[in-house]
Amino acid sequence: MEAKQVAISMLALAVLVACGQKQDDAAAMADHDTMPAAAPAPAAGPTDAQIAAIVVTANSGDSAAGMLAKAKSTNPKIRAFGQSMATDHGAVNGLAVSLAQKLNLTPESSPTSEALAQDSEQNLQKLQGLSGSAFDKAYIDHEVALHQQVLDALSSTLIPSAQNAELKALLEKGQPIFQGHLDMAKQVQSSLSGS
Repeated sequence: MEAKQVAISMLALAVLVACGQKQDDAAAMADHDTMPAAAPAPAAGPTDAQIAAIVVTANSGDSAAGMLAKAKSTNPKIRAFGQSMATDHGAVNGLAVSLAQKLNLTPESSPTSEALAQDSEQNLQKLQGLSGSAFDKAYIDHEVALHQQVLDALSSTLIPSAQNAELKALLEKGQPIFQGHLDMAKQVQSSLSGS
């Protein structure tokens, strides 16, 4: 898979994670006696700078998990999938930096990127404590769930919410890439349950 296609995929992942941000409660309501209660304001999406930080964090986490799978698993399918994820997502960090430079963005930490980093660390710690088939199952189950969540978010939230036309186009191009990763992960998952 080309590194550019993987970069598109990871931008989508970054935006997916950003969708979990809490909504801003700063909107004031009108006088309760004369006006009906205002509907909550929609959750503010991440800024492009925050998205850049999320992309780097997401790529680093999935790449690290892939490297761990390649090193720790004895299953050739898990090792190959892990290598693919490490290679693809590792290459994306360079592309994410290039895109940020092109858009004149300085990656900015956010609660989402911080939570993503923490979740990634917890996943790695969990995986490091496992071995054999328990490791393989935990790793591939996480990959299947992650890629499915990204695809769902792309369709329902991310693409419709994207403001930057170039970002929106990249997200749209990323859908088939994420579908390919999900299909590969499901094949590996199925082979594990069949053995």
